[in-house]
Amino acid sequence: MSKKKTKSFPKGITKIQLTSLIKALFEKDPNRILNYRQISGHLNISDTAARAMINNVLNELSGTGYLKEVQKGRFKLKQKGGAYVIGTVDMTRQGYGFIITDDIEDDVFVSNRSLNTALHGDTVKVRLLLGRKGTRPEGEVVEILERARETFVGTIELMPQFAFLIPDTKGMPFDLFIPGDKLKGARQGEKAVARIIEWDKRQKNPIAEIVEVLGMPGENETEMHAILAEFELPLKFSEKVEAAAAAVPATISPEEIKKRRDFRNVPTFTVDPADAKDFDDALSLRRIDDTTWEVGVHIADVTHYVAEDTLLDKEATFRGTSVYLVDRVVPMLPEKLSNNVCSLNPHEDKLTYSAVFRMDESGKVSEEWFGRTIINSDQRFSYQEAQKIIDGGDGPMKDVVLTLHGIAQKLRGQRFDSGAFSFERTEVQFELDEKGYPLGIRFTQSGTANQLIEEFMLLANKRVAEFIGKKKGEKAKTFVYRIHDNPNPEKIASFSKFIRRFGYSLEGGNDGSLALSMNKLIREVNGKKEQNIIETLALRSMAKAVYSTNNIGHYGLSFK
Repeated sequence: MSKKKTKSFPKGITKIQLTSLIKALFEKDPNRILNYRQISGHLNISDTAARAMINNVLNELSGTGYLKEVQKGRFKLKQKGGAYVIGTVDMTRQGYGFIITDDIEDDVFVSNRSLNTALHGDTVKVRLLLGRKGTRPEGEVVEILERARETFVGTIELMPQFAFLIPDTKGMPFDLFIPGDKLKGARQGEKAVARIIEWDKRQKNPIAEIVEVLGMPGENETEMHAILAEFELPLKFSEKVEAAAAAVPATISPEEIKKRRDFRNVPTFTVDPADAKDFDDALSLRRIDDTTWEVGVHIADVTHYVAEDTLLDKEATFRGTSVYLVDRVVPMLPEKLSNNVCSLNPHEDKLTYSAVFRMDESGKVSEEWFGRTIINSDQRFSYQEAQKIIDGGDGPMKDVVLTLHGIAQKLRGQRFDSGAFSFERTEVQFELDEKGYPLGIRFTQSGTANQLIEEFMLLANKRVAEFIGKKKGEKAKTFVYRIHDNPNPEKIASFSKFIRRFGYSLEGGNDGSLALSMNKLIREVNGKKEQNIIETLALRSMAKAVYSTNNIGHYGLSFK
């Protein structure tokens, strides 16, 4: 009986993919001896370039000690004992950890005694151990290559001559020993930030010093600054960065305006949360003829002000994103840019990058244009104000809002007809007094005003992705896409089994019928006591959306 071969792998296989497949093949049977022809057969690879690459990978894996060449051209998985791998520590609350590594298939278990002061997130070198029971490899940390962090937030516990900092940090099972002269005035029970200054593996507790006293637990300022310190979020900008922001001109030159398509006389508005301080997107609308509308989707043109490799660009790259806490924002760019120059404030000329569509009222696009523009927003709406107009109330720009709302609903209907998912989660908002103390909690759900903005943003993103990635007659450019894979059938089966105990069912596969069935389920559980748990598990049954240069489409949005 012939052995069943694996599915044929496509041409263009990468070296990383091939290395992973070869490792999996050897680890499935550690005693197996294979040459490159046998590996080609097992992987069903006939492509000449890929077969040549197999030889290259085998020699590299032999050179790193992963494989052993037992005869010329014949390889075997090297005995793991004494071998080394490099990976990242995933610490448990119990004090032991797992090393996440690309060097071998499985994670490596490391006992608390063998961590040798390694902590959660550290990059470490691990020696693999022999003679352990079970299938999971075990190891011992022999070198800490890079600490994930050296500062920790916690609560002070004073002793007569010294103190301990009891960490809040997940994955930090050790209290920090603080000598009496390193307390920086911290008092019993206060929250503080401490930095490790010494930790010999023979010592149970690391020695640390207090770098900042935050205040008493439970106070708003204390807890907010504890969050900032815990996640190492830089609240303030350096003087150099602030100076670079201050030097950015707030006025727009006539020469710059001439380079752009001018939308300043086109009806334009923004819709944002009522407490928003910055506005980075806007919509515009004008009639072209009896059946055609021109819809503009405008995004603040930050790249005009933040040039590549400048100090501002490097600071934004370091921060990665703006972080929104309950009562404050940690911005990616200084306030002059985020809340002023690059914010689409009403009645101010602003530089934007735009996707402009000519379409009919059914949402069918007949023309599109992408490029740099200048706008002047006529109105800043909150979501509540826009929703009031949509629901039949009066307000400024009523006809414009209602026309765009109508087109947005047509676009939304088309997405769901083609198999998009609808997960409308409840948002929790806290009401605070002027000192930041919580007064109450309210639950809000997004309405059709949110969908108005959402649908045109989705349209713009989709059409830009198609423009760059599928341009006819030209080679597709490398681009970063937000992709969403089909759900794992096993997860869907498990979820389907779970909801049956509540009397619900789920039908369909990955052809769009699953989305219809899932949307029907979400409607059925709305308002029921089991709504939250079912919606949460429904989301978890889906694949995670990720960024990739390989555009496989977006399953949840039904974008191909």
